[in-house]
Amino acid sequence: MGKRVGMEVSIAAAEMVGLCDVDVIAAYPITPQTHIVEHLSELVADGHLDAEFIPVESEHSAMSTCVGAAAAGARTFTSTSSQGYALMAEICYIASSLRLPIVMAVVNRALSAPISIWNDHADLMMSRDTGWIQTVAENGQEVVDLLLHAFRVAEDHRVLLPAIVNLDGFTLSHMIEPVLLPDEDEVKRYLPPYRPRLRLDPEKPMTFGPVGMPEVYTEVKKAQDEAFKASYPVIVETWDEFAKVFGRRYRPVETYKSEDADVIILTMGSTSETAMTAVDKMRAEGKKVGLVRLRLWRPFPFDELYQALKGAGAVAVMDRAMGFSGGAGPVCTEVKACLYDRAFYPYIQNYVAGLGGRDITVENFEEIHDKLVASMKRGDPMGYEIINVRE
Repeated sequence: MGKRVGMEVSIAAAEMVGLCDVDVIAAYPITPQTHIVEHLSELVADGHLDAEFIPVESEHSAMSTCVGAAAAGARTFTSTSSQGYALMAEICYIASSLRLPIVMAVVNRALSAPISIWNDHADLMMSRDTGWIQTVAENGQEVVDLLLHAFRVAEDHRVLLPAIVNLDGFTLSHMIEPVLLPDEDEVKRYLPPYRPRLRLDPEKPMTFGPVGMPEVYTEVKKAQDEAFKASYPVIVETWDEFAKVFGRRYRPVETYKSEDADVIILTMGSTSETAMTAVDKMRAEGKKVGLVRLRLWRPFPFDELYQALKGAGAVAVMDRAMGFSGGAGPVCTEVKACLYDRAFYPYIQNYVAGLGGRDITVENFEEIHDKLVASMKRGDPMGYEIINVRE
């Protein structure tokens, strides 16, 4: 049986990665993700984890090392944040194109400039089209569970794609929370030993990542896109299997009191729990408001999101990153694309909040609700607005 512990979420994440029996960890420290790989290095150094911990000189080298290790058939993990992700981004495209099931925790943080070590989703959005499966955690238990799920789905031979688990920097990564950690037998029951379908082997030489001439490049990208789309049912299936083993069920789109809601607020990440408190408060005041949260960011859950929003009169989409002059933030742009050719299209406004670590409060969600209702009554054009900003 697993054990319930009070633990910093970053440390719990490292403990979970250790329970997954990784072979190789390559990482470079950057705030606020450092505690994850720091604790993994301790587990290796103290003999609690039989793995190679490879300290490198940059995030670019960290992902390059992970690519080499995964290509050789090793279960591989790394973690980063913000500018660190920016530096490794070049190799992230290679990892997904080579179909290497690397797992990475991205502790979300703002991008410079100005320099900010605090949380928003700028790095999460930068990684959007790299071809990695991406999930988003709201609390410490979800971080632990989604990391285990990430290895399970990434290594499935029907998928073989890298996976990112996103968690908000500081507001989640550095919190001490009650977490139920599974024991080794439970983990082994859910996560079988990694059996690579293809790997670098001196006895059977093969080439990974050769040049793609114009005669083949488009076909390779189409094949990658088809594989990425085909991962969706496997992601759901492995969440269902997770529920059978551990009793906790996850879905690509989660809802809270949204079934009869006239107004829906859509969020992603740890602010969703603040949003639930706001929904409870507004419901007590007689407002028919509900919450929809995106758990799966890539592949994007078009059909499940449509079903979750269907019937609402108005939707407030919260973004935690800028979409400079794009007409909406990146999450809202995806939501509008999801609904564009459907029979039902609600009134949508986009609210950007929580940039660079600025708090998002219950009062902010109440403000968003009231602004949305007022805009709809006035017939304002659908657009975007930055919340809680000095002008």
